[in-house]
Amino acid sequence: MRQLEILFKDYTGEEPVAIEELPSSGSNRRYFRLKGSKTSIIGAKGECVDENIAFWIIAQDFHSKGLPVPKVLSHSEDFMYYLQEDLGTDTLFDAVANGRENGKYSDREKEFLIKSVTKLPAIQFEGAKGFDFSICYPQPEFDRRMISFDLNYFKYCFLKATGIGFSEIKLEDDFRALSDVLMKSMSDTFLYRDFQARNVMLVGGEPYYIDFQGGRKGPIYYDVASFIWQAKANYSEELKETLIDAYLEALKAYQPVDKEQFHKTLRHFVLFRTLQVLGAYGFRGYFEKKPHFLQSVPYAMDNIKKLLNEPFDEYPYLSDILLKLTQMREFSEMNAGRKLEVKIYSFAYKKGIPNDVSGNGGGYVFDCRALENPGKYERYSSFTGMDSEVIKFMEDDGGVLKFLDKVYDLADVHVQRYIERKFTHLMFSFGCTGGQHRSVYCAQHLAEHIAKKFNVKVRLFHRELTTEQEF
Repeated sequence: MRQLEILFKDYTGEEPVAIEELPSSGSNRRYFRLKGSKTSIIGAKGECVDENIAFWIIAQDFHSKGLPVPKVLSHSEDFMYYLQEDLGTDTLFDAVANGRENGKYSDREKEFLIKSVTKLPAIQFEGAKGFDFSICYPQPEFDRRMISFDLNYFKYCFLKATGIGFSEIKLEDDFRALSDVLMKSMSDTFLYRDFQARNVMLVGGEPYYIDFQGGRKGPIYYDVASFIWQAKANYSEELKETLIDAYLEALKAYQPVDKEQFHKTLRHFVLFRTLQVLGAYGFRGYFEKKPHFLQSVPYAMDNIKKLLNEPFDEYPYLSDILLKLTQMREFSEMNAGRKLEVKIYSFAYKKGIPNDVSGNGGGYVFDCRALENPGKYERYSSFTGMDSEVIKFMEDDGGVLKFLDKVYDLADVHVQRYIERKFTHLMFSFGCTGGQHRSVYCAQHLAEHIAKKFNVKVRLFHRELTTEQEF
C-alpha cells in the first residue's frame, strides 16, 4: 500500500487524501482508488511481475494507437505496483444488470452491448499491428498447448469432480480433434482472452477496455464466444444474433466476411470457451471452496445444451459426456430462490466420500463402521439396508437406533437453521465398508425423517447401489 502512495505522490505532487480498495475479481491482483485534492487514480498491486509488464506494454501500445483503454501512468522499479487512469465506476456488467436478471434487455442496454462488441475488431486488428507478441504472458500466442491446458482444466477440475465416469483415451481423442479444428482459425490478430462485460468500463456511455493482461496472438472467434456466451448473461438467441451481426459489420473494415462460415467456426469456439469456463468454475468452487462460482454452472450448462441441439459429429464421445452433464439435476436447476434441498448419500469409504456438487463444501459425514455389520454374515450378502432382513438384524442389536437418535437431533437443528437463513443446499453422507447395509439403512431413515418433519426437498442417493429417490 505504501508503495502506491509513493507512486501517487511522485506522479501528482501530493499525498492521497483517500484510499479505497476496490472489489476483487477472480485474480490475485488488488486494485485501489487513490484520491488527491483534484485527481483520482487507480493503483494496482500484482503478484506476477511478468503479467504486470505485459499489461503495461499492451496498454501503452493500445493507447498510442487511440484504442479505448486506460492510460498507464507510472510503476515501481520492481513492477509489482503501477498506476493507471481512473475510468470511473460504471461497468458494462452493472449497466445491463436488469436485462441479465430478467432476460429482457432494454434498448439502452442493447445499445451498450452493441457498442462494446462493435469496437472489438479494432482491438483485434489495430492492436496487433506492429505489436511484439513476445511480451505476452504467459505465452505469446494461442496454440495447441494452451488448448490442451484449458481442456484438461475442464477434465480435472470440473468433470472428475462431478463423479461421471469416462474414458480418458476416448476423451483425449476428441480433445485432439477439437484442437485441430480450432487451430485452423489461427490468425495474426490480438486475442483479448478475457473479453467480458466486467472488463468493459462505460465512460460517457462509450466502452473502454481493461484487464487484457492475458492477451496474446490468436483467432478472432475466441473473444466473440467469450463475450456473447458469458455464462450468466442470459442473452436471448435473437440478441446473440444481433450482437454477432454488429461484430461482423465492424469486421468488414478489416477482412471479407462469410457469415455462414463464421457461424460454423464460431460454435466450436463457443464449445471450447464454455469447457474452459466450467474448468474455472470447478477449480474456484470445488478446490478453492468458493461456492458462488458454482452458481454460474447451470447457465454454462444451458449453453452446452443449446449447442448440442446441432450435433458435433467431430467429437462424438465428448458430446455424449456433455449430454450426461446437462442431464444432471445439480446443473439443471436455475431458480436461485428455491427452497432448501437436502441431499443424503450412502457410500463405501473405499471408494471415497461423495463430492458436494453444490459447491458449499459443508454438511456432515457419519461413519457407520462402529455399528454391528450384517455384511460379515453370508446370509445377508444379497440384501441391502432397505431389506427387512437387514433392518431386523440392525434394529434387534439396538445400536443403530441410538446412533440415529443423535443424528436426528443434530440434523433437525441444522435443517431448521438453514431454512431460517434461506440456504439452498445441505448434505449428509453415511459411510460404511461396502456401502450396502449400514450406510444404506441410516441414509434411508434420515431421508424419511427429514422429509416427514420439514417442508424441504430431500434427495437420497445410495451411491454404491446406483439408486436415487426424491421425497
